[in-house]
Amino acid sequence: MAKAPPEHLTGSRIRERRLALGLKQGALAEAVGVSPSYLNLIEHNHRRIGGKLLLELARVLKVDASALTDGVDAGISELLDAAARALGDVPAETARIDELVARFPGWTALIAAQEARARALEGQIDALRDRLAHDPALAEAMHEVLSSVAAIRTTADILVREKDLDPAWRGRFHRNLHEDAERLSGRATGLLAQFEAPGAGADVSAPEETVEAMFEAAGHYFSEIETAGDAVDAAIEAVLARSAGMEDAPARARAETQLRAYAEDARRLPMVDFAPLARAAGHDPARVLAAAGGAAGGDVALVLRRMASLPAEDGVPPRGLAICDASGALLHRRRLQGFAMPRVAAGCPLWPLYRVLGRIGQADMAVIETPQGARFKAWAVAQPVGEPQAFGQVPRVVATMLVMPAGPETDASEVIASGPGCGICPREGCLARR
Repeated sequence: MAKAPPEHLTGSRIRERRLALGLKQGALAEAVGVSPSYLNLIEHNHRRIGGKLLLELARVLKVDASALTDGVDAGISELLDAAARALGDVPAETARIDELVARFPGWTALIAAQEARARALEGQIDALRDRLAHDPALAEAMHEVLSSVAAIRTTADILVREKDLDPAWRGRFHRNLHEDAERLSGRATGLLAQFEAPGAGADVSAPEETVEAMFEAAGHYFSEIETAGDAVDAAIEAVLARSAGMEDAPARARAETQLRAYAEDARRLPMVDFAPLARAAGHDPARVLAAAGGAAGGDVALVLRRMASLPAEDGVPPRGLAICDASGALLHRRRLQGFAMPRVAAGCPLWPLYRVLGRIGQADMAVIETPQGARFKAWAVAQPVGEPQAFGQVPRVVATMLVMPAGPETDASEVIASGPGCGICPREGCLARR
């Protein structure tokens, strides 16, 4: 692959603009407060540049800062995201990443595309795993297949073992064998259809998975809704228009419902006020709740949801969110690496998410240890939702749980050994296992 022209590099652009203005290198260096030798390194693309120095250079050179860095920052962000997912805690080489992005935009685009493809495949794998473990329609289809196999095996065993079987009975068993085989064929075809979408392609996404992908792509933070004011409808429409899968009517309807709930949270507790408050409280939900209690009207679940929607920035810890109704099925989730949450069925009965369903309005906190040994703190509360109920009507109750990694100082005596849900949990000796 041919190298990109030097003018695509930030340093080269600075040098060309300086020469076009007839400025000496020393004069420019003095004007922005750096040494000529340091500016020489920048112009030869041996030093990264950003922040205040970039703005000063742009001012002296009489250009917009974006004209010096256009096309570089986006590629750097994509490469850093890919490195973080692939390498984890292993630091990626970043000293000359801007040069890599500028010189090899094609390879940068390839890495970004592979990263996006990997994320999509991981989502499909996660969806398939959940469906194999929990989907009731799939479980019923599998049960029917196994029942047909058992019937065929029993009939065949009788025909093989009973040598002196009455001809009339033998004919009846042959007919049963034929009917069971026909039934097995139909049920196997139906089981296959559980994994195939109409047409040539395969798609395992249900409406809730499509909506979850939309929230994941946005980092569970929608800036246009946060700042929409009275134009909430237009902001929601803009989000739906740019999101994949919204041509599907059930997915679009579900997405609009959840975005309107998000907009209501943003109206009640604006992020412009909440984010600084959470930062000052060290992103500790208990301290955040104490500080935001008045603004939130005492709504614990609102504070937990706003914590999960904090925009990504330095100091904001990884967060997961799970919301369920009284049946235990998850209505909404924000996935957290290392903490598995099933999509279709209920999670672990030991989670605070389910404990609070028996104590409406009473917040709870626990430290959870996964079967792999990772520890997480979980804050949960169950509250009635919607308009006040009339006498004799059962209120609709929703439980909300925020999850964050626990520090090493956690007291082992306070830890609850749990899992992702009984269907796929490896803890055989758990008393709560069903």
